[in-house]
Amino acid sequence: LHAQLLRMKVDVVATHEPGGTRIGEEIRRILLDPSFKEMHPMTETVLYAADRAQHFYEVIKPALDQGKVVLCDRYIDSTLAYQGVARRIGMEGVQNLNEWVTDDHYPDVTFLLEIPFRVGLKRLMERKRVLDRIESEAQAFHEQVQEAYKTLAKFFPQRFVVLNGVDKPEKIHHHVMQVVTPLLS
Repeated sequence: LHAQLLRMKVDVVATHEPGGTRIGEEIRRILLDPSFKEMHPMTETVLYAADRAQHFYEVIKPALDQGKVVLCDRYIDSTLAYQGVARRIGMEGVQNLNEWVTDDHYPDVTFLLEIPFRVGLKRLMERKRVLDRIESEAQAFHEQVQEAYKTLAKFFPQRFVVLNGVDKPEKIHHHVMQVVTPLLS
């Protein structure tokens, strides 16, 4: 998507969470370090919010203020799914915290690539030798995350676009462009 938008002469910033800033990369290192198995879910939640605050004010907000399109791999919905639901912190508290640290800024569109858990795990294992702290969670945790994303997509149909993650990449890209192109005018 990023390359396609650049070819279309769209001023675009591609970024990711956790990370995306110098401070965020340090927070990411702590969050994903498998040796921190004792990390409390509330600590995890607050660290993701701290990363998001830095990321929002250092990268996302300045880009938006300059009229740029921002593509972000993960954002508030990830924290709602992982920490709000799967870690059982609670959706309302996580949502309030994240709205506070981002000045209530939500994406115009969120793409959810839906794939069966086992397919996703197989793809992950093909890419990585060592799983991080979140990736190494039990299957039940990841299934809860998956269900939470589906629920979010139902609650927020105006901004969620659910894509079949087992489709060919070209088909997924075509669908994404059908959604994104009208937003650019």
